[in-house]
Amino acid sequence: MATTQRRNLSILGIAAISMLGLAGCGGDDTASDAAETSMASETSMAPETSMAPESSMPTETGMAGMEPSASADAMMDPAANLVGPGCDDYAAENPEGDASVDGMALAPVADAASNNPILSQLTAAISGGINPDVDLVDTLNSGEFTVFAPVDSAFEALPEETVTELETDTEGLNNILTYHVVEGMIQPADIEGTTQTTLQGEDVEVSGSGDELMVNDASVVCGGVQTSNAVVYLIDAVLMPPTS
Repeated sequence: MATTQRRNLSILGIAAISMLGLAGCGGDDTASDAAETSMASETSMAPETSMAPESSMPTETGMAGMEPSASADAMMDPAANLVGPGCDDYAAENPEGDASVDGMALAPVADAASNNPILSQLTAAISGGINPDVDLVDTLNSGEFTVFAPVDSAFEALPEETVTELETDTEGLNNILTYHVVEGMIQPADIEGTTQTTLQGEDVEVSGSGDELMVNDASVVCGGVQTSNAVVYLIDAVLMPPTS
């Protein structure tokens, strides 16, 4: 009997140890699973760093400031700044081609003048046609200017003796022509009521406004004509520089 009881106690002890061992293993697995679950939860709640910050988006204020310049607008519509009583007639007589308002805007001023049917006398004067020693084409085409351009009828109104004299008076013709040119491209709204110093060195007075704009005693037939490097004012008289 004693032997039998000892055997039963041994079996019970072994069974108890086995149960404890299994319980210990099960506890480790549960803790491990809990840790993994916690880490997975933390990872899924982490903020996404791939999203671009909102500050990189353009603002309405920045986009509103991107406006075309006034000069760009003028080049987009060469007729926008025209003033003078003769503009409508000129545009109607020259609706397209190099002589049109749009066509002149594409060429430098001396070339544009040569394409204009009412500036043939001025073209001759600046290109050696009156005096072979006077050629201002390259000068006029190479800078930015405002040009007061006498139309053909203005040259035809000059006394014949004056024209004859200018055929040999190189300095005199140069003085007259450069008296019609001012540095910089000045639009009608900016030239009204101003005094402008010419390339010749003397001043011209611009008075009036709109269809009554005048340069000294000459009336503007059509002003604000754009070329690629100049603003042209067609005038009805040749300007004479003051005598010394």
